[in-house]
Formats: sequence, C-alpha cells, structure tokens
Amino acid sequence: MKFKRELLNGFIIFALIAIYFIILEVLGLSNNSFLRLFNILFVGYGVNRTLKGNIDHGITGYFRNFISGFITSTIGAILSISALLMYIYFNGGEAFLKEMSTGFLIGGGEVSSYQYVFSLLLFESSAASFIVVYCLMQYWKGKVEVINKVD
Repeated sequence: MKFKRELLNGFIIFALIAIYFIILEVLGLSNNSFLRLFNILFVGYGVNRTLKGNIDHGITGYFRNFISGFITSTIGAILSISALLMYIYFNGGEAFLKEMSTGFLIGGGEVSSYQYVFSLLLFESSAASFIVVYCLMQYWKGKVEVINKVD
C-alpha cells in the first residue's frame, strides 16, 4: 500500500489544525475548550480527501479504505500532538502545561508533558479519528455501492 495520499492529507490536517489554533491564540480564544472541538472538522476534511481519492482511483474495498482513512487521521494527530509538545516547551514547559490543561477534555493534575501529550494522543485523537473515519466510511459505502452497480 502506498502512503503518499495518506501522508499528504495527514499533513493537510496538521496544517489546518495549526492555522486554526494560531488564529484562536491570536484572538485570545485558545482557552475556550468548545472551540477546540472544531478541529474535528479538519480531520474529517483530510480523511474525506483520502477516501475520495482512493475511490476515484478504483480502490473501493471497505477495509482498505478504512485503514487508509485511519492512517491519514493518525498522521495528522501525531504531527499535531508533536507540535503541541513543542508549543508547551516553548511557552514554559510544565508550568504552562498546568495552566493550559484546564481547557482540554482530559483534566489536569500532576502529569508530565509527555504523559499529557501521550494521553491526548491515545484517547482523544484516537477516538475522534476512529469516529470520523467510521462515519465517512458509512457515507462512502453507499456511494461505492452505487458506483459498482453502474459499472
């Protein structure tokens, strides 16, 4: 399996999320956890591009497209979480993390930056990626069935 499409769209997800969070930071809205949830739209956009590209190139297998979409979202998540870790250390490390952690879905507490980032990657981004990929696969499943009947 070639990963060119997944890498490109994973990077697009990362770029869109980065731009979105920079805009939130500039506007002073970065502490609003509700606005942080909108990054799922960027994940959906990138995964949808991957699935559409696969289908346009004749890759219509459900499992293969599911894995392709999940790889795309995981690449975007890993890049985003890596950038978050750099952002935390650029802004003061553990002290900044304690201030910042109240805005995330996972509560704060006494955790290191690596534990915090790993928990975000493991729980929030994996769950969101799975849900987005599953929903888009259900959408494209109907489209692929129609395409296969026409051929």
